[in-house]
Amino acid sequence: MDWESRYSERAKAMKASEIRELLKLTQQPDIISFAGGLPSPQSFPTEDIAEVTHHVMATDAERALQYGTTEGLEGLREYCALQSREEGIDASIDDVVIISGSQQGLDITSKILLDPGDKVIVEAPSYLGGLGALRAYQPELIPVQMDDDGLVIEELEKTIKKMGKPPKLVYTVPTFQNPAGVTMPEKRRKALVNLACQYDFAIMEDNPYGDLRYSGEPVKAIKAFDDEGRVVYLSTFSKIFSPGMRLAWVVGDEKFIRKFVIAKQSTDLCTNSFVQRILYEYCRRDLFTEHIKMIRAMYKEKRDVMLKGMESYFPEGCSWTRPDGGLFLWARVPEYINTRDMIGEAIKERVAYVHGAAFYVDGSGKNTMRLSFSHPPNDKIEEGTKRLGRVIEREIKSH
Repeated sequence: MDWESRYSERAKAMKASEIRELLKLTQQPDIISFAGGLPSPQSFPTEDIAEVTHHVMATDAERALQYGTTEGLEGLREYCALQSREEGIDASIDDVVIISGSQQGLDITSKILLDPGDKVIVEAPSYLGGLGALRAYQPELIPVQMDDDGLVIEELEKTIKKMGKPPKLVYTVPTFQNPAGVTMPEKRRKALVNLACQYDFAIMEDNPYGDLRYSGEPVKAIKAFDDEGRVVYLSTFSKIFSPGMRLAWVVGDEKFIRKFVIAKQSTDLCTNSFVQRILYEYCRRDLFTEHIKMIRAMYKEKRDVMLKGMESYFPEGCSWTRPDGGLFLWARVPEYINTRDMIGEAIKERVAYVHGAAFYVDGSGKNTMRLSFSHPPNDKIEEGTKRLGRVIEREIKSH
């Protein structure tokens, strides 16, 4: 069968994720990988999950193993609405849908909003999974620069004015951004919503890391300032519970949620009923409070080990972010170094990262890299920064 000639134009445009391809190279046990944003296995509440799973099977097996509603388990939706209210969002159970990971939320939101050729503004750099979900529906992706406070609102407005027509959507990860690790302050969040009202566009707010704050004061969600229902808010349990269970939620206004549910029905009918009931029982027992304290302390220590290692081993001419939370640092090397070309040398040193250009829709950022501190043990983080520092130093000397 000649499948190539039968693929849709949309499928022909699909490309493998550069991170996924790189991760194949990092599976060897002697490579210290800063490439994937995998949560630490030590962050998984395995004993509690085992106990809760046993309870669900003993007391509620018939419903746990049956189809559920597309919207999701009612008690879990109420819990997610409560969590959203803590972010400043005026959310009720009717505003919430339980989804199969935030990636499904990105995909379905893109599916119901975008036609080929629609203009979508993205951060430069931006989350690769978000870019992939958007690209599947063939919009024109337009980058807007960031600084240490996230998306630069003045640059966003300049870009919109140059376009002549407002974008249909702005996609942002405003808190501990992936890949840059930066956080948008409240003033900018309000300004972004005001701009959306002025120019009539929607915002897709992706918040996978909000619970992983190690320092500084919490900032309200962008959706907290949304009085017109323009913001679609996504959050997830992957970083604080288990990525393998694929559980997240979306918050939107009534009309949007109604269309979202219809689109989800044709995608997977419903999110996994079994794992929803496991998670709901975990929430009902109020086990998250202590668990999140534990993982915050663990990741803070990992972040600090990486920062100390970079300060000790990276040569002059390098700089990096110092995030208040999340799982990533963003590093810059001298402009004459291409971090994509440097990956081969890093692999020889048995250390891996993701080159920064992968996160830019225009291919810029050639001297940047994303480093994740979440998965390796602390001693490996220090050793990995030492190895990577040697690689960078050799590259500098070779120029």
